[in-house]
Amino acid sequence: MNATFPLQTPASGPTGGTAASPPPTAAVTTALLQTAGLPVELAAQALLTGADPVVPSSFAVGTAAQASIAAAALAASALGQARGLPPQRIAVDMRHAAVECTGWFSIDGTVPPLWDAFSGLYQAADGWVRVHANFAHHRKGALRLLGLDPATAQRTDAERAMQSWRAIDFEQAAADAGMVATALRSFAEWDATPQARAIAAQPLFTLRRIGDAPPRALPPLPAGARPLHGIRVLDLTRILAGPVGGRALAAYGADVMLVNAPHLPNIDAIADTSRGKRSAHVDLRAEAGQATLRRLAGEAHVFLQGYRPGGLQARGFGPEALAAMRPGIVHVSLSAYGTQGPWAGRRGFDSLVQTATGFNHAEAEAAGSATPKALPMQILDEATGYFMALGASAALVRQQEEGGSWHVEVSLAQTGHWLRSLGRVAGGLAQAMPGAAPYVDTVPSGFGTLAAIRHSAQFEATPAGWDRLSVPPGTDMAQWD
Repeated sequence: MNATFPLQTPASGPTGGTAASPPPTAAVTTALLQTAGLPVELAAQALLTGADPVVPSSFAVGTAAQASIAAAALAASALGQARGLPPQRIAVDMRHAAVECTGWFSIDGTVPPLWDAFSGLYQAADGWVRVHANFAHHRKGALRLLGLDPATAQRTDAERAMQSWRAIDFEQAAADAGMVATALRSFAEWDATPQARAIAAQPLFTLRRIGDAPPRALPPLPAGARPLHGIRVLDLTRILAGPVGGRALAAYGADVMLVNAPHLPNIDAIADTSRGKRSAHVDLRAEAGQATLRRLAGEAHVFLQGYRPGGLQARGFGPEALAAMRPGIVHVSLSAYGTQGPWAGRRGFDSLVQTATGFNHAEAEAAGSATPKALPMQILDEATGYFMALGASAALVRQQEEGGSWHVEVSLAQTGHWLRSLGRVAGGLAQAMPGAAPYVDTVPSGFGTLAAIRHSAQFEATPAGWDRLSVPPGTDMAQWD
């Protein structure tokens, strides 16, 4: 790999700087339904308005937002139809979908900062490194790796210290230490890595039958109920894709329980992504906590998890163990870099995956910028979250049709590969960022007065939305009604 990461190097490959314009969102949505094993005729129920660019980016971010949300909503509707609901039209406007995927919210009139002071880009001796420091243990680990005292270090100290490192060396040292940082790559440099080749050889996401079980009887749908009414979802996720996926399922009627623990850190966005969810504490370090989760899983239909690879499996909650414990369950697993290749066990977040896989380099090149440029929102997180919801509903449809227990696997890097495949948007960076005001709902919450974006998928007969107010972790008992 070229250690200098030159920003002037042209992006390469079929989705480089001169790629074709994005395909119509209807075609992208149809392809997503097909990947999920759902009838492509479902796409005819969607009314999709708008076209890229809707946000300032050279990538088809609006298309990605609209298609991922539309596919998740259509999959929920498909499960509703399998439960006896009639088909219904679902409208998704691209601008609204893109604004929703910015994750904008405020608490008591204040918009919380998105990043810790030590998060972001650093110039290394031969290129750039992005550090994710929103969690205190990640921040402290990165600073110690730089030879700094976390109690006294300032951002300028970290910037000076990084200049003595080669970018790729710091990336590897951080990975070896369980920290989260990555070197900047161009698309060409990323495509040359074994991890990129492993991701390119896999589908966008997978649905795999992992055990035998008869079709499970689902709760009856009362008149006017949303399509996922009565579906119980355990949400063991924290940043950011997983919580978005659980929130989407809640918007479509599912009974979602966010499972956290007192010792685990969270980010401010939990106020937004907890809409519609119960929120309970379960400490899996103790046998009593593991017993509680086994009890909850024994009555659940879906199990979402976004912990580090192998983390829950070591506690006895891997997909096969859950399938044996609760035959017919749908287990949805989220990772940063997929399940194959040398980076399969590596931790990561949206901002890091953007940097590692070439997006920051390509966006800077399109902008004529000498420094890396991030996408205008964490679209890899957001779209992947909706793929989790899509996969969960699609697997439940399969469970109703043919039985079995199912494992859905998604990753941020595979979503990035898909985003590249959508092509580039000429002149997209000149687009102004749309305002959030037309799409904001203001409601009380356990965090204060919450202003946040209403869901962009508008169901004709059973409007999506959240019945439960967002509440802090541990507010609810760890039990189903």
